[in-house]
Amino acid sequence: MALSETDISTNPFDDDKLQEECGVFGVFADADSAAHAALGLHALQHRGQEAAGIVTYDGAQFHSVKGPGHVSENFTSETVMSQLTGASAIGHVRYSTSGGTVMRNIQPLFAEFAFGGLAIAHNGNLTNAMTLRDKLVHRGCLFQSTSDTEVIIHLIAISICSSVEDRMIDALRQVQGAYSIVALTNDALIGVRDPMGIRPLVLGQLDGAYLFASETCALDIIGAEYIRDVEPGELIVVDQSGMRSIHPFPRTPSHFCVFEYIYFARPDSFVEGRSVYDVRKAIGSELSRESHVEADVVVPVPDSGVPSALGYAAEAGLPFEFGIIRNHYVGRTFIQPTDKTRHLGVKRKHNPNRGQLEGKRVILVDDSIVRGTTSTKIVEMVRQAGATEVHMRIASPPTSWPCFYGIDTPERDKLLAANHSLEEMAKLLGVDSLAFISLEGLYRAAGVAVRNTELPQFCDACFSGFYPLQNEDRRRDPIRRMTLLND
Repeated sequence: MALSETDISTNPFDDDKLQEECGVFGVFADADSAAHAALGLHALQHRGQEAAGIVTYDGAQFHSVKGPGHVSENFTSETVMSQLTGASAIGHVRYSTSGGTVMRNIQPLFAEFAFGGLAIAHNGNLTNAMTLRDKLVHRGCLFQSTSDTEVIIHLIAISICSSVEDRMIDALRQVQGAYSIVALTNDALIGVRDPMGIRPLVLGQLDGAYLFASETCALDIIGAEYIRDVEPGELIVVDQSGMRSIHPFPRTPSHFCVFEYIYFARPDSFVEGRSVYDVRKAIGSELSRESHVEADVVVPVPDSGVPSALGYAAEAGLPFEFGIIRNHYVGRTFIQPTDKTRHLGVKRKHNPNRGQLEGKRVILVDDSIVRGTTSTKIVEMVRQAGATEVHMRIASPPTSWPCFYGIDTPERDKLLAANHSLEEMAKLLGVDSLAFISLEGLYRAAGVAVRNTELPQFCDACFSGFYPLQNEDRRRDPIRRMTLLND
């Protein structure tokens, strides 16, 4: 299978990577709630670049501003920020794993109930959303979006429970899948995480105000104190009386997404009590011990490959050099690709640093390979810069299975590792050798000495094919689900 130049997109946010899911932020009883929400979302921008939204409550009414694009494109003007009055807010940055990128799907979603208003923002993916949606439509519910988050809103609406938190618990007991949710009502902020803890959510505090965020970096940017991670299956209610923790779901083993450590989370974040940066360096060290080859220099594919390359170089006793320079000023739009310009897509983002590559045996370290298209172009670029050998080392096991828990992955027939042997992949990429970290090595780097093969401690389905949750929608009608939820 030859990799065509037309497989390379000129859009820098549509390259050969698994796409981030979404990011959520919430704050209660904070005079600067809107500003802090905007700053928190700015720190979480890496989790979703397609759209951003904030909803606030001022004691009398809810206010909402949301739109496509980056946080800075939606929340920089004083005019916009002045609309978001109130001491409580929730926000969301979005990558459309479910539903298209249209205004009606941009979160937070908001609805008026008999008990008052409710805004909700969700990171993750419900694996029985279509099944539930069909039942709700037959019951007479009218959907305004194609987002699976709206299913939760309708389940809350039809619940016979009295309090808002009981209605939410009733709704979430009916859903399957991965979720971290923040919700804002007239008098409370609610944060909840799915029973397996697949997606991250942390609790913080700033001058007495409680906050929720997908990652600790969103707390750091506003000077908030990290308290702890929200536990898997925990629902926390924050109101004027303080904070209450509830565990309404049956206890199950945790299956936190291991890819957060590899790529999704920001390296300066702490998730599940571990420094992402330290884990990535440890992955590089493990990778060096498992698959080192004689070379002159270790070069990261920036930016996500940098910590692992540092760990690899230190373990191997080799120089670490920035042999590839990334252009951080590539915009979201560009000239329309033509046959003559399409091949320049990668070079707009990455440029070889010839002085560190020419005449050298190079070990390229990257976080993952999905389709292999971008990796092929990077290897070609390094060779053209004069490298005598190119050895690629990948800081994750082969990505061989799609994810259904909130990460946008291609179908299995589009995943390079699912369809080719290691030797075939090396030939297609044009490298002298190729190696991935082992699944066991990844677990060791993440602080788990031995992977439980019967019930893995992390969700590693994209590598192992072990899915901790059933996928009812895909079992029922895979084609219809993919069509409707990605319109």
